[in-house]
Amino acid sequence: MCMRIVGGLLKASVGGLTFYVEIIGRALLVTFFAVLSWPVAADWTPLAEDGIHDPTGPAIHELQEPREVLSQLPRQGIVSGLGNQVRWIHALESGAIKPRRSRILPEPNIPVLDMDILLDLRGSMRVVRFPHKAHTEWLACANCHDEIFIPKIGANRISMYNILNGEQCGRCHGAVSFPIAEGCPLCHSVKRPEEKETN
Repeated sequence: MCMRIVGGLLKASVGGLTFYVEIIGRALLVTFFAVLSWPVAADWTPLAEDGIHDPTGPAIHELQEPREVLSQLPRQGIVSGLGNQVRWIHALESGAIKPRRSRILPEPNIPVLDMDILLDLRGSMRVVRFPHKAHTEWLACANCHDEIFIPKIGANRISMYNILNGEQCGRCHGAVSFPIAEGCPLCHSVKRPEEKETN
């Protein structure tokens, strides 16, 4: 993953994906640098102890600790110790963060696509519901199409093997978005018609 500030925006690149986040005040600047790419404990490792930042460097005192900002963002339903401990979609919906999908200002009109895709991968797991809306509120379509996913039924051989190796959905999930280890039902959420009701 590569991150840098470009024109007042945080530019983050994960694999072939690039997205930009507006910096609200000074708060989000360092937090994103500190925690987007690895699992952290529930109360976020201090920068001087995270193994990434130089604790003897002069800039360490200029940086904001992850706990200072991330603790203010939605966390409900998080599996303790996994990911960066933030429910990013909840943060977006509540207005706590305001991501930009382009570094071009004024930002071009990029429509949000409110369409779910059901991916029945013929296994025993529940069907995957891919919510375009949750993704296109953050990213322009070109981030995924056509390099990662071809927008045609049957054109993509999606597999957990690929995802766990950082391909397909794994380009973001496990890096910037919720990690796969948070649980299968986050993606495999649609019951199959033959599935029996259980209480």
